[in-house]
Amino acid sequence: MSTTIKEQARFDARLPKEQKHLFERAAYLGGYRNLTDFVIHTVQEKAKEIIKEKEQIIASERDSQIFFNAITKPKKPSKTLKKALDDYNAFTSNLK
Repeated sequence: MSTTIKEQARFDARLPKEQKHLFERAAYLGGYRNLTDFVIHTVQEKAKEIIKEKEQIIASERDSQIFFNAITKPKKPSKTLKKALDDYNAFTSNLK
């Protein structure tokens, strides 16, 4: 029987008492078992949201650059593309 043990790490933070009480109240009202569960869940969800948003921005910027380069620095059509155009023109001229 094989069991997987996840490696653990510790995270400590100092914060004002008022802030801790606020977090504890939110954890209680949110139905969390304890403050630790609340903090871990909330921070994990926010981290995922930030990463997703930033990755979309990066992908969008990369896509914009690819599009801009395609318009401003077009590559010459390949033989296959030229052949496809010739075939299309021949086909459409027969429809007239």
